[in-house]
Amino acid sequence: MSSCLGSHTNAANNITEFDIIIAGGGTVGCIVASRLAVADPTLSILVIEQGMNNFNMQSVIYPALFERNTMPDSNTALFWKINPSPQLANREPIIETGGVLGGGSSINWMVYTRPQWDDFDAWNVSGWMANDLLPYLRTFETYHGETTNVSTHGYKGPINVSKGTHQGPEAQNAFIEGAKGIGYPNVSDLQSLHSNNGAGPWYRYVSPFDGRRQDVAHRYLHPLLQSGKFPNLHVATGTQILRILFDEGKGKKRNKRAIGVEYRPNPKFLEENSRDQKSVALAKKVVIASLGALGTPLLLERSGLGDPEVLQSAGVPLVESLPGVGNNLQDHHFVGYVYRTSLQANETINGIAKNERGRDVDAMIARNDPQLGWNGHDASSKLRPKPEEITALGPAFQAAWDRDFEPAPNRPHMVMGLFNAFFGDSATLPDEAEYVTTAPWCTYPYARGHIHITGPEIDDPYDLDPQWLLDENDIDLKSHIWGYKTQRAIARRMAIFRGELASGHPSFPNGSKAAVVETAGGPILEPLEYSPEDDLAIVKYIRENIGTSRHPLGTCKMAPREEDGVVDSELNVYGISALKIADLSVPPLQVAANLYSTALMVGEKAADIVLQDLGLDHLAIL
Repeated sequence: MSSCLGSHTNAANNITEFDIIIAGGGTVGCIVASRLAVADPTLSILVIEQGMNNFNMQSVIYPALFERNTMPDSNTALFWKINPSPQLANREPIIETGGVLGGGSSINWMVYTRPQWDDFDAWNVSGWMANDLLPYLRTFETYHGETTNVSTHGYKGPINVSKGTHQGPEAQNAFIEGAKGIGYPNVSDLQSLHSNNGAGPWYRYVSPFDGRRQDVAHRYLHPLLQSGKFPNLHVATGTQILRILFDEGKGKKRNKRAIGVEYRPNPKFLEENSRDQKSVALAKKVVIASLGALGTPLLLERSGLGDPEVLQSAGVPLVESLPGVGNNLQDHHFVGYVYRTSLQANETINGIAKNERGRDVDAMIARNDPQLGWNGHDASSKLRPKPEEITALGPAFQAAWDRDFEPAPNRPHMVMGLFNAFFGDSATLPDEAEYVTTAPWCTYPYARGHIHITGPEIDDPYDLDPQWLLDENDIDLKSHIWGYKTQRAIARRMAIFRGELASGHPSFPNGSKAAVVETAGGPILEPLEYSPEDDLAIVKYIRENIGTSRHPLGTCKMAPREEDGVVDSELNVYGISALKIADLSVPPLQVAANLYSTALMVGEKAADIVLQDLGLDHLAIL
């Protein structure tokens, strides 16, 4: 294999059989491997990760540099191109996911946003209801924030949740007060699983002690590998998994069993001829697919598991008919809007990732500048529209609201946060002021998309369409219209407000009462009036700018097989023994949160399931 980590760096190169193979070294894969290794150090475990080792990578460990991970030249992200979409102004947006050891935990924006209690109950899966999952949600975290609900947080886990080593209190308070100005209260702990319909402080997955990102590789896996006490734990980086291998048995009652994987060195990091260097690793006990919501369904389909029509079209022999593979794709889509502020440079992260606007990142690292331990996000909200706003969005929206939200007051309609950053080209800014961004996104998008293979090989093109803004009755689009108006009403009331960046807002018609104000001496409290023509301008801007929150989920959903489920409640793939899926492809429905907390929970729960299957002490982790 192209790279192995740990005390016995060459061991896996000479081993072709392991007890457990984990196909993917992302958030869930790293947790499962680590928990299993600690529970039974005699287990031989192989984690195969297509990306590089993330150990002490600057863009990973320093929160203020997170934007580097999704820049076009990044080696830590995978860039998934969406099919050209007329409803998105014929664009081909990109969904970035983790492409390095630790997966999304190594490149995400580190915001501490947790689902609602109702979100897990909505999955309606035995063993995965909110009461069942609360112990796992508490297991992984050490919470350093304020709360009025101590019982829902954890205080002894490997993942620290705090404000890090730097804060922007002026911006935080301004956003919270702006939300209060339009009727949303200050909530000290929006992430209690029960809080809703207010604004409050935004904590982050950053250590309060050294300001480092709390990714799973550094918090779970690397300490084991470096300890020298786990010689049977192997991690191969820079290695792509081509397909899962099966023993299909004989006779009418064939027991199809996963027996290993075929892999190759990732040609992204090696010479071109590495594409032909295929090898096999065998698993005596179980293969666990953990390539994420976009990677896992493609792996299954290349291996012959999926919709027979998709596989036939791609030229892949059918092993097991599972029509749900690759479908049910759900992603939180958002649009960013930009504001001019009175903030100073040390109150934003502008220029840090790109080493511009007078920043000197090397010097910051040399002196261990506390601002490196900040992600620039200090305030957020979970909001529901008011009755008159629901009515104004039309009868179809009202019907959806009455069906899906009115009976469930715990469900927020949108999450809106303040980012003390401008993510565009700073050369396009009109002055030297510090600009910030708001980012409203739909918590429970109605759109359902897909990802499928088009050929039998890993290098063949894929078919990715999240179907953003194609839901019936345009509920998601109407949500974004409300989101734009609501975030703007909040932003204009912020004490730090000094104007709106014209290119970061819709182009309203001449004479519009909603026209952009590029510079202002302070907050603007007067309510805005939007005409039907203004709404059309908002829609145009949304279609031209909507993008991903990088939260894909649900493509191998956990549900009954007759409902197009791919795995059961024990994460077993239907029709195949010794094969499990453990990643964010399995949750059947979206949650009202950034997905890191859900991924951490799935990792802990999956580890527990495998431990029980192996007859090991699963209670040791709780």
